[in-house]
Amino acid sequence: MRGTSALAVAAVAGTFALSGCASSPRDTGGRAGKVTPEKAVATLLGGVPQRASALGDPAAPVTLQWFGDLQCPYCKEFALGALPPIIGRWVRTGRLRIVYRSLRTATRPLRVFHAQQIAALAAGEQGRLWNFIETFYAEQRAEGTNYVTERYLQGIASQIPGLSLSEWMSDRAGRQLAGELVADREAARSARLDGTPAFLIGRTGARRVFELAHVSLTSPSTLNAAIERLLGLNRSPALPPSAAV
Repeated sequence: MRGTSALAVAAVAGTFALSGCASSPRDTGGRAGKVTPEKAVATLLGGVPQRASALGDPAAPVTLQWFGDLQCPYCKEFALGALPPIIGRWVRTGRLRIVYRSLRTATRPLRVFHAQQIAALAAGEQGRLWNFIETFYAEQRAEGTNYVTERYLQGIASQIPGLSLSEWMSDRAGRQLAGELVADREAARSARLDGTPAFLIGRTGARRVFELAHVSLTSPSTLNAAIERLLGLNRSPALPPSAAV
């Protein structure tokens, strides 16, 4: 998906959504490997509560689900662009909780997708999934280069302060995390999401969901508008009348 500031919202069965990487997304290349993530990730996430795949206060009034593929270049663009100011403005202040979910779009073959996403989920068992995915996106390389190996995954994990590598390895071997990938796939299918990044956002605990059809990957402006609307901070017609919140 190419970033845009236009906001289009359509009602779905239960929160907001966005789409991007198709089965063969373009290679954004160039910037991969140029970011030294360790200190930046620690600064971004330090002091923010994490539990499993969720970032932020569980009692936050708004929940954003982000469906991503760790090898999707559009997801990298979002992770390094629009996401940090969203975390700073909304997550740190307890008004937004973000849940990361897996949707395969860019990664081939399937076994590699499973390995990399389960590696992230295993870090989440120690409350560090977001450290793992942010580090991975910062070090993401060009598509089709088969760079995601066991050595690469362990290299990402080794950069995460406080992560027990032995526990991480053990958790990766369990069946529970593979089941979470299945649940994420079914959730994406139910919401008719077929690209990444894709987002579902809404009031925490509410059954109503909406789809954000166009979101900038580099600017937080459109997500800010949607969050403000859900919090009642912006009464302008950011959502169409048919998409009641």
